[in-house]
Amino acid sequence: MRKWRRKRIYPKMHDINVTNLVDVVLVILIVFMISEPLMQSGIEVNLPKTKVADATVSDGVVVTIDVKGFTYIDDRLVNLDQFEMKIKDAYDQASNKKVFLRADASVTHGTVIDIMGRIKAAGISEVGLVTKPPDEPGKPRTRKK
Repeated sequence: MRKWRRKRIYPKMHDINVTNLVDVVLVILIVFMISEPLMQSGIEVNLPKTKVADATVSDGVVVTIDVKGFTYIDDRLVNLDQFEMKIKDAYDQASNKKVFLRADASVTHGTVIDIMGRIKAAGISEVGLVTKPPDEPGKPRTRKK
């Protein structure tokens, strides 16, 4: 004899419990808030100080010259023999067509001009120089990590 099984009928839920969703979203938000400062440029440079300065670098290609004279394109060390090719590739792939030059204050003027000349030789005509404002009197100096 064949036994027929009854189909289970589940009751409909009339409300949605979003407590778990809110918990997960808050944890993810906290993780991103903590990790965001760590995603900044990893090359430490002492930028030159000027009265009118903009130390912010928006989206674009960032060329950095550190205190030892090494040149980086978007935090990747680049040999000067391949600089024009690498900067052109990075510029073509960038969504925002801007180039920012960050150079340590102790780097010689000739080195900065040489890199700017190489950028222009790659066909990029506009280069922004990144500086920082001078320390205000009465304000304690803080070091960013």
